[in-house]
Amino acid sequence: MRPLSRPVTYIFLLLCVGHLVEGRAEDQQVAQLRTQLEAAKAAEDKPAIIELSRRILAITPNDPQLWQMLAQTQLETEDLDRLEQTLDAWEKAVKRSAPSIEDFRGALAFKRKDYQNAEKHWLAFVGMKPRPSDAATGYDNLANLCAEQARWEDHAAYRTKAIAAKDSAARRVARACAYLRLHKWDAAYADMAKANKMDGSDSDVKEWLPQFEQLQRFLPQIKTLDAQISKSPNNIELLLQRARLFTVAGRPLLALDDAERAFKLQPASMRARIQTALADARAALAIDDKSADAHFEAARDLDRLNRQAEALSHARIATELDPKDPEKWFYLGVLERQRANFPAAIESQTRSIEISESFVALSEREQCERRIGKISEADADLRRIRDLPAKHQ
Repeated sequence: MRPLSRPVTYIFLLLCVGHLVEGRAEDQQVAQLRTQLEAAKAAEDKPAIIELSRRILAITPNDPQLWQMLAQTQLETEDLDRLEQTLDAWEKAVKRSAPSIEDFRGALAFKRKDYQNAEKHWLAFVGMKPRPSDAATGYDNLANLCAEQARWEDHAAYRTKAIAAKDSAARRVARACAYLRLHKWDAAYADMAKANKMDGSDSDVKEWLPQFEQLQRFLPQIKTLDAQISKSPNNIELLLQRARLFTVAGRPLLALDDAERAFKLQPASMRARIQTALADARAALAIDDKSADAHFEAARDLDRLNRQAEALSHARIATELDPKDPEKWFYLGVLERQRANFPAAIESQTRSIEISESFVALSEREQCERRIGKISEADADLRRIRDLPAKHQ
């Protein structure tokens, strides 16, 4: 073979040097971007983390940890469309579907409430045999997905698989709660006892153990009703009795299950309607006990069930949480008047009128003022009622 001529050799060397210089320039650029990325992470600047990660991956696409961080940050910021693009690019870069990609696709579908695809991707994830702790988290996600769809048997089954993958006190508590929803009382209490034995200091154990103890006081009556309902499953009186017990025992979601079942069996039943609404309000309060509207709804439903003392308590909390709502003050005044606490009723109606003057609040205050001998004040309110513009009546 003839040796390369000098011009050809020279060109070849120039090309090699060019590639070397270009490679060093890219390395320097990546190093600079990574330094900026570390600063963004320290500052918890998520938009910067996303942008810098994307720029680095455009140069060096074979960094699985960086793909993971980018996808996680986009998920946390709920940048779902760009997360989907990231997962497609990641999959293309690695030439196959990595377990983490399936996990993120499951989370993406779950965020979009596409539960069928979420389940498909999370099942694919656990099928790839990840670490036991990651598999357990995958089954936790699948259980939560089933809870969103009220698939309680599947919910409990996935909780069991999570425990099999990696047992913990928190997972025992989660399955105990799943068993409650299925009325599997003995299994639920066995799991709670196991959780307490494993780690009594666990936050979930400390939160739920007192609630299980409260429910336990009512279990004998609940089990009696369970047996009666199993023989007469369409008896709405039995269902509403059990719903009432669940409410008193602090289990609003179980109460809602029974109330809704009773309402479906007999839609014309006013008691079933009211107890369903009350159970719904209680369930809302279980999620957020600072919801003024949920307290207000509970107050109205309890009043219609002739449980005025409980109604008054919820109405007071509603006004404390939302003191600028005239309707809540008006309703509190009505409840106070029903209990013959006329000074308190007058005070509540005054608060309602100060926020937004209305015929009904003035009328309520006028009646209460007459009951305690404040005739001049009552006459003044009566004159104001007569002069009130039609839009306030």
